[in-house]
This record gives sequence, structure tokens and C-alpha cells, in this order.
Amino acid sequence: MEYYSIATILIVLSAAFGYINVKFLKLPITIGLMVITIVFTVVLVGIGQFDDTLLLKEKAFITSIDFKTVLLDIMLSFLLFAGALHTNFNQLKVQRWPILAFATFGVLVSTFLVGGIMFYLLQLMDLNVEFIYCLLFGALISPTDPIAVLGILKKAGAPKKLETKIVGESLFNDGVGVVVFLTIFAIAAKPGVAVEFSDIATLFGQEVIGGIVLGLLLGWITYKLMKSIDNYEVEVILTLATVMGGTMLAHEFHLSAPLAMVTAGLIVGNDTVRNTAMSETTETYVDKFWELIDVLLNTILFVMIGMEMLVLTLEGKYIYAGLLAIPIILMCRYISLWIPIKFFAKRLDFVPKTNLIMTWGGLRGGISIALALSLTKDMHRELFLVITYIVVVVSIVGQGLTVEPIIKRLTRKID
Repeated sequence: MEYYSIATILIVLSAAFGYINVKFLKLPITIGLMVITIVFTVVLVGIGQFDDTLLLKEKAFITSIDFKTVLLDIMLSFLLFAGALHTNFNQLKVQRWPILAFATFGVLVSTFLVGGIMFYLLQLMDLNVEFIYCLLFGALISPTDPIAVLGILKKAGAPKKLETKIVGESLFNDGVGVVVFLTIFAIAAKPGVAVEFSDIATLFGQEVIGGIVLGLLLGWITYKLMKSIDNYEVEVILTLATVMGGTMLAHEFHLSAPLAMVTAGLIVGNDTVRNTAMSETTETYVDKFWELIDVLLNTILFVMIGMEMLVLTLEGKYIYAGLLAIPIILMCRYISLWIPIKFFAKRLDFVPKTNLIMTWGGLRGGISIALALSLTKDMHRELFLVITYIVVVVSIVGQGLTVEPIIKRLTRKID
């Protein structure tokens, strides 16, 4: 199917489902679209028991989309830049050390905890999966999804310093998580080849540090160019060129595009740049343009996630493993956050129950599914894809619908 046709169908479905959600369900857009798409798909499966014409067409459509490439190589850069652009830079600066600890140490600890526990759980279920592949699953499921988190937290009413920690962590742990996944993937893909620690450190450093440096450079260049002119049309196009050109450069030099885009977005969006490089008109148009990009890509993404259900191998053991994985992943996230929170608690004023709120508010989303889709058959792709999908759906719908009342209840005594 041609790219234009695929894009057209996705946008038409997104518009239709978005209208239904706003008109009738009135759920947060990420949750509403996923629920409607899953219901739509289930209805098609039911109809397919009598006439499978529409079902076969939807299966052909969803299999024609390279979900991993579309999300990780194209959509993710736009979404992360848009999210970072509207993040409070000053609050982020104050909270930078715990956010850095959550996004690096937390992801690594969660990866090994999830991988280790899932290894023994799958053995008990007579699913013989090697430890390295369980680590891969730990790496792909440990990062929280900034796309899901940002969309839901905007309405949750969390205290600003707590919201900054959750949003900041989700923006950065995404890039770190992808790098951790790719590093373990490189080891798993060559089981008989000895991999030196120096090689792993070099790959990790190149992706993470290189991505951040590229983002700093792109942000600085964009700032200088915007400061030298006063034309809102061209300045909006400059921000778009930063994302598209920067992503291409990151892929060319094997740097982390997500981290580059987060860094560039934070620089372009901070108050100093806004006050010195943007007129009020430019600031309004830049914000509105990226808000529209954010909403459009979000709607398309969660429609695609809902439709991915058709490509799953829904075996009983796989579903059972997915359901058991949910409390395991939540427990591992709680533990991985506990150490950094305890370390920084005396230096920074943490909101009470921060660990509990961050654990429940750390939603999984499309990035985990995209990484699971990149696994090979030898890495037990079908098993981990089903587990990941179940975790993501429960995370976005279950945690997403309850995170607002939980935050309000746990923080109601806070000013």
C-alpha cells in the first residue's frame, strides 16, 4: 500500500475516533483512542466470524505498516521535541540530578530486575527463554513513554515539582532505554561472539553523550538563527528543520535521536530563548504549531497501537505471562526509583509518596511495542510482543484512568 494511502486511512480513522471520544466518551485522548480502536478491532473480529472481508483488509493494512520504523525513526523525534518545548526548563534544572538518576540508574536497575524475575517466571511456566532475551524484554519495558505520560499528566493536577520529575524522567529515560535495548540486542544477536566491556561503553557513550551534544548544537544554532530575524513563518520552519535535519544527522552518525531532540527542544523552549529570540507572535505560532503536531501524531500513534492487536499470537501461556508481568514490572519500577529518591531526599524537597506516584504514573506505550516488534524470531518475538502489548494496554487504560485520582488523593494536603 502506498504511503499516502496509509497516512490517509490513519488520519481518517484518528479523526473519526477522536470525534467519538470527544463527543461521547470524553476520556484523555490517548486512552480514548486506544479504547475505541481496540473495540473497533474486536467488532471486526466478531464480524469476521461470518464475513472476513473487512477483517482481512484490516490485517493487510496493519501488516503493511512498519510500526518500529514509523515510530522510532520518524514520529518519536517530533513528539519528543514538542514535549520538551513545553516543559518548564527552570524546574527541570532544579530537579536535574534526580531526573538524571531516574533516567539512567533507574532504567538499568529496572532492566536487570525485570529480566531476572521474568527469566525465572517463564521457566516455571515451561517457557524456556534464555536470560539474555529476558534482559532484552527488561530493557524495552523499563522506560516510561513520554508520549503517554505527557498527554495524561497535563490533566492530572500533580504538584509542579512532582510533574517535572515524572515528565523529565520520561523524556530522558526513553532515549537511554532505547540505547540500553540496542546494546543488549547487539550482544544477543551474536551469542557466540565475545563482547568487550569497552565496546559496550563506547556504544553507550556515543549514543547518549553524542545525542545530547548534537541536541545542544542544534538548539544553539536554532536560537541564533531565530534571534537574527523576526518572521514567524520562517522561524516555525526553522524549528521543523531542526527536528527533521537533526534526526537525519543522528541516524547518520549513530547518535541517539531521541536524546538530541529532547535537548534541542528544551533549549529552544526555555524562557531565555523565548524572551530574546521570539516575538510574541512567533512564540504563539511556534507553540500552536507544535501542539498541533503533538496532537496529530499522538492520535495516529494510539490508533496504530490499538490495531496492532491483530498481529499478536494470542496463546494462553503468553497471555498469562503478560498478566503476571504487570505487578512484576510495577514492583521493579518502585525498587529502581527507591534508591535515587532516598539519596536525594535530604537535598531536595520531595512530595510525600513520590515513589508511589511515579511508579503508578510511569506509563508504558508505543515505544515498548516498537522495540518488541524489532525482536527476531529466535529472541521469542511473539511471546514478548504479547506480554508487552498486555502491559502497555493495562498501563495506558488502567493506570492512565486512575493516576489523576491517585495523585489528587495522595497530594491533597500539599499546597
